[in-house]
Amino acid sequence: MSYQIREVFKPSIIDCLKNYSKKQFSTDLMAGIIVGIVAIPLAIAFGIASGVGPTEGLVTAIIAGFIISAFGGTKVQIGGPTGAFIVIIYGIIQQFGTGGLIIATLMAGIMLVIMGLTKMGSIIKFVPYPVIVGFTGGIALTIFSTQMNDFFGMNISGVPAGFIEKWGCYFSNLSSINWIAFAIGLTSLLIIILTPKISKKIPGSLVAIVIMTLVVWLLKKFAGIEDIKTIGDIYELPTGVPAPILPELNLAEGESTWSVIRSLMPAAFTIAMLGAIESLLSAMVADGVISDKHNSNTELIAQGIANIVVPFFGGIPATGAIARTMTNINNGGRTPIAGMIHAIVLLLVLLLMGPLVGLIPMPCLAAVLIMVAYNMSGWRTFVSLSKNPKSDFAVLMVTFVLTVIFDLTVAIEIGLLLAIVLFLKRTSESVNIRHFRDEIDPNQEMDIQINNEEKLIIPKGVDVYEIDGPYFFGIANKFDEIMSTIANKPKVRIIRMRRVPFMDSTGIHNLEILINQSNKENIHVVLSGVNESVRKSLEKADFTKLLPSENICANINIAIERSKQLL
Repeated sequence: MSYQIREVFKPSIIDCLKNYSKKQFSTDLMAGIIVGIVAIPLAIAFGIASGVGPTEGLVTAIIAGFIISAFGGTKVQIGGPTGAFIVIIYGIIQQFGTGGLIIATLMAGIMLVIMGLTKMGSIIKFVPYPVIVGFTGGIALTIFSTQMNDFFGMNISGVPAGFIEKWGCYFSNLSSINWIAFAIGLTSLLIIILTPKISKKIPGSLVAIVIMTLVVWLLKKFAGIEDIKTIGDIYELPTGVPAPILPELNLAEGESTWSVIRSLMPAAFTIAMLGAIESLLSAMVADGVISDKHNSNTELIAQGIANIVVPFFGGIPATGAIARTMTNINNGGRTPIAGMIHAIVLLLVLLLMGPLVGLIPMPCLAAVLIMVAYNMSGWRTFVSLSKNPKSDFAVLMVTFVLTVIFDLTVAIEIGLLLAIVLFLKRTSESVNIRHFRDEIDPNQEMDIQINNEEKLIIPKGVDVYEIDGPYFFGIANKFDEIMSTIANKPKVRIIRMRRVPFMDSTGIHNLEILINQSNKENIHVVLSGVNESVRKSLEKADFTKLLPSENICANINIAIERSKQLL
């Protein structure tokens, strides 16, 4: 067991420290400080948007960020809270409270560790791209819609959770817009957009927060404007790393802890899937930039450990963050030390700058999240995928709409189901079944024509059927339908399987039915060109009881000779 763990769990930091230099440390130090500064407004914003608070957001970025860097399978991954989790975290808190969130995050962490230990890191990569784009875009629109109350300074208490109901509430309260708060939010948004045009190294969100916090403070002190809400007006200010806590569930009458855990399972699975997908996508992007190769299983285990530890300190789910990872790379970070320094910078902010965090205006924070939502939306990808096959775009749109109208769990489940169904449909449509009755022309059997090759004559009373593709449940019924439509009953049926890479249980079952039906009709069945994989599947199914071993032939020539013996 310990050997198996060592095989899949190989933190990148071990190799990085073997030849670590003072020069690399100075580069990592600078990158870590810059990423830490970039992460401050994002960690605070994600914590607040998730329904917890600024402290919880910072704690998540500190603890999870440090663990993901220290134990992860990438050299440059920066971990922490991300926008992808906002919607699902908020929903869990509304339904189950913070105790439910702790349990769900803990379960998600365990799932991620199991995924890593069972080497599922590569399998996760096969989640269809339209599904990823669909729910990412849906999350972006949901985040955007949750920020209107703060952005316009409406101060609506009890904003509905549903997307349609939420916007209905906004439109019915247009008269309560605080135009000064709106001006603060709009100016913040413009600063975030324009800052990269001046300097790409200074994060626009940080510039906006510093400037707008100062402006709002001056307005309150010298102009007497007190109705612009700040973080300190709504949330308890961060004072340090919280002490470890245990989950407390507010159980309804007749409700047990186990029933709550069962209810939280879909949400935990969604958190685990989102965490796995986002972290591995971030790692793949990073690999392309730094010409490296990450260990996906180690990365999943590290993500799992982070999500097991962080909820006991009041934190929220965390994963690899693409934007912060790219910031790390662009500023010279090349080892996990940079990510660990980023966590230390955030810890210093939490310990020393708590009162200043409380002065940040909520419209400015809303502007930061609106920009996050815009960057997440991937609207250009929507446009490009609309030119792809309609079925792919349909999967994207269904996933997108379900994410917005219902929730992520439903969207991921149905989106994956649709993608699988479409894949099976395309695979079954690509499988060709050909029927030969008189002769087989070798010139038509190969990519290059070979002239003067004798045609293989099929004896009278013999039909040859060739299956070109996998013989699985999606094609088995199609083959049966073709057989049933042929009125002429031969004496021998040769099923040519040289191009069948595998057979599933449904394919084997349908083949058994065909042989049994053929036996009743006094029709012999001969299999031709069966590869080793398919042969093993047939042997496991005790196929020799139905079909003599001499009726399973290596090639078509032997199958034809065998059919002559059976006539």
